[in-house]
Formats: sequence, C-alpha cells, structure tokens
Amino acid sequence: MATVEKYLKPEVIRQISRLDLRAQFIVKGFLQGMHASPFHGFSVEFSEHRKYTPGDDPDDIDWLVYAKTDKYYVKKFEAETNITGYLVMDLSKSMGYTYRQDLTKFEYGICLAAALCYLMVQQQDPVGLITFDEQIRQSLPAKSKRTQIGHVLSLLARLQPTGKTDVAKSLVQIAAMLRHRSLVMIFSDLLTDPEPVLQSLRRLRHGGHDVILFHILDEAEVRFPYAGMVELEEPETLAKMQVDADHYRAEYLDELAAFRDRYRLQSLQSGIDYVPLDTSMQFDRALTEYLVNRRRRA
Repeated sequence: MATVEKYLKPEVIRQISRLDLRAQFIVKGFLQGMHASPFHGFSVEFSEHRKYTPGDDPDDIDWLVYAKTDKYYVKKFEAETNITGYLVMDLSKSMGYTYRQDLTKFEYGICLAAALCYLMVQQQDPVGLITFDEQIRQSLPAKSKRTQIGHVLSLLARLQPTGKTDVAKSLVQIAAMLRHRSLVMIFSDLLTDPEPVLQSLRRLRHGGHDVILFHILDEAEVRFPYAGMVELEEPETLAKMQVDADHYRAEYLDELAAFRDRYRLQSLQSGIDYVPLDTSMQFDRALTEYLVNRRRRA
C-alpha cells in the first residue's frame, strides 16, 4: 500500500484503508467456511488419490475406485499454470442505487472485486482491473505481486458510477484487448437489452476466455418492497413514471424472474458462470455460490 499512498490525497487513502480491511474481512470469513483451497475447481488438474477423511468434500470421492476397493478415496488436485484474471467493473449510474441497504450495488461489487483480488494474489495468479461505461475507461495490467493489491484497491476506491453504459460494446472491446486466455470477472446490474450483452459474452467465450458474470441487483430491485403510488426514475436518462406498486408488483417480479432466467440459461449453454446476487446477501455466501458454480462446471 505504501507504494501508492504518496500519490493519493488523505481522503482517498482513508477509503483504501476501509476497502482493504473490508476485503480482508470478506476473504477471512469465506476461507473459514471452506475446507479446500478457495480456487479448488477454479484452475486445477487431477493429481492423485488419497484416503477420504472427515471434512473432505464428498463430491471429490472417486466412486469408481470405491466400487473396486470398497474404500473411500478422494481425488487430489493441484494448481495448473496460473491463470490471468481481470476484474471488470460497470461504471453506469444505475450501479449507484440503493433503497435501504448500507451499500449500493456498485459498492457491493467493489467489495467483492477487492476480495477476489486478494484471493487471486494469494494464489499467485495475476489479476488486473478494467472499468467501463459506454467504453473502456481504465485498464490496469494484470500482475501477481503483492503490491498489485494496493494498486487495484487504490483504483477501486476512487471509482464512481456516474454515466450511461454500453455493456455489449465494452465487452467486445475487452475481447479485442485480451491477447491470452484469461478469466474475466464482470460486475454489473445488466440493466440493458440482454441480447447484445449475451452475444458479447459468447464472443468472449469463443476467444477462449473463462467468464464469470456477477449480476448484482439491489435488494429492492429483487423484492419490490414498495406500496401505493410511487414515482420511479431511470437513473441514466432521468425519465420518471408514476406506478401503483401494489398493482404492478406481480408483473414486475415475473419480468425480473424471466430476465434473470434468460441470463442463467444462456450462460449455462455458453459455458459462462452466472452468479445472481442482491445487496442483502452476505459476501461469503456470494463467494461460495460462485465457487459452487465453478465446481459444478469443472
């Protein structure tokens, strides 16, 4: 952290310190709930067998070996060649929304990104950062040195969700930027036409990249807790409309479910990890759901 502090204003340094502590807290809580390496199933290959012991993941039991020996053995894994990861942050103004949670969607995504940065650097995997709105705004090259945590956090702490966004166009630009197979971790509310975004995601996969889509919505966007006549405002265009929340709720929730299901199904078909989140979810649960998805596909 010292390498970047001298370039920053005191208020920014304080932001980084808070983000640093929060990221470490998230990682600590996550790791305490895991028996295996946090990247088990993330970038691993089969190595050998060993006897099953209490605490091992039952999913790792080799049932073919059990059928032959009548004993439980688990598959032992080891890390493959390091994979390069990129944290991709959506800077759209809609990401700055919260109704009654402490964190906005953007702050929630920033905390997750910071925690994943810690996890990757601990695993000695290079990690970088890309931000976008209507186009790519910042690009921090991927590195695996410990000092990279400070560089990533310093940039994350200064980001603000302020503009309009073009998710699809930005993902196409990212696909063109990446020269080697990478792990692309996207943090966005995806509040735009899904089809162009899905096409861009498929393009990333076609380029050989591994893609994790963290779909972050506010808790109120998921549950629609409003009542009576309410005024809704579109954050990027500032367009407003009056609706009867009680009358509109069922239709809204059906549309939201269809919206998420479309991403879930299309992601599954394309080999993309889709992780639906809302800002009321605990961070360790969010990371665990991501890891479970990784293991299932692995």
